[in-house]
Amino acid sequence: MQSKDLLQVAEQFGSPVYVYDAEKIQFQYNRLSKAFSKVSKLRINYAMKALSNVAILQLLRDMGSGLDTVSIQEVMLGLHAGYEPEKIFYTPNGVSLEEIEEVNAMGVQINIDNLSILEQFGTKYPEVPVCIRINPHVMAGGNANISVGHIDSKFGISVHQLPHLVRIVENTKMNIVGIHMHTGSDILDIGVFLYAAEILFDAAKSFKNLEFLDFGSGFKVPYKKDDIETDIEELGKKLSKRFNAFCVEYGKELTLIFEPGKFLVSEAGCFLAKVNVVKQTTSTVFAGIDSGFNHLIRPMFYGSQHHIENISHPKGKERFYSVVGYICETDTFANNRRIAEIKEGDILSFRNAGAYCYSMASNYNSRYKPAEVLWMNGEGHLIRAHETFEDILRNQIPLPQAVETV
Repeated sequence: MQSKDLLQVAEQFGSPVYVYDAEKIQFQYNRLSKAFSKVSKLRINYAMKALSNVAILQLLRDMGSGLDTVSIQEVMLGLHAGYEPEKIFYTPNGVSLEEIEEVNAMGVQINIDNLSILEQFGTKYPEVPVCIRINPHVMAGGNANISVGHIDSKFGISVHQLPHLVRIVENTKMNIVGIHMHTGSDILDIGVFLYAAEILFDAAKSFKNLEFLDFGSGFKVPYKKDDIETDIEELGKKLSKRFNAFCVEYGKELTLIFEPGKFLVSEAGCFLAKVNVVKQTTSTVFAGIDSGFNHLIRPMFYGSQHHIENISHPKGKERFYSVVGYICETDTFANNRRIAEIKEGDILSFRNAGAYCYSMASNYNSRYKPAEVLWMNGEGHLIRAHETFEDILRNQIPLPQAVETV
């Protein structure tokens, strides 16, 4: 998408607004598929927690993608978007047995990540195909909040508990069809990923009837100019060779599964916001926009950097600005960032806003959530409308008139 396209979206649909480039999503999907073209059976399950708009799910469904879901609500959204149950993979964490049973009744693939639930589920449903999530105890990820494979993580069954795990499987005679791992997001060193893969291969040898190995995802995408990213092509060459060799060793052709979220949609997204006010203080120039961390929390929550461009006047003289929001507490998108001179009414574009941006938005300060637009075939398609006051009130129940309030 070019700046003129983004300005067209802002003018047509108003701000703040998220815009997603369908062509970029498709490019990333095909890039990953091509990198692992030497693997006979490859499956890509989109991690929909990154961006769960139904239109995005349908776009990826039409490319052949499956879904990685983490809640019963995501499973329901996937079914609503037209995915066949067998194309949906359910990997919850810390949920009740009752939720897992409800999802199982929908016919999707169950992935269990703790011994207690594994034993309970296996005892009741030994015939149901189940995947097991292993914690490889490998520290990976660009932030402590997204590093999920280390020894202190709440995710997965410790690889050191493998004997106990095998005993449960033998006692319940449950049907284990897959082994899964996920080390974390923003992985830079493919050597770390390959090291964790060896742990998964070793764990897989304990199960005789596997159909697939799921390597999760967590691939790093660039957030700024000259930023480093996961070398998908190099990983494809090395892991494909090792995976194919393992299949020969295992005596069966298995399916290799990935669960990319950020890799597929992050770079496809832009967040557009209008400048409400330019405020000069003794030491700082603030650009205050018609949004806040209620719409884009990643800079405040993860310390992440999103490239900010003044698309209204991109060739203006650069000045230093602190870009802030309208939320009634510290609400900063960028400190002392070089941006083309900003005037009130200008539209700012935040890049890499496709993943974990709208999906983490809230109504804090009773602000409305923004609209979402899919840019496809040279035009913008509204895929979620701006919220209204009626949306804020929708599930609220006022006190009956007869009740006295203090």
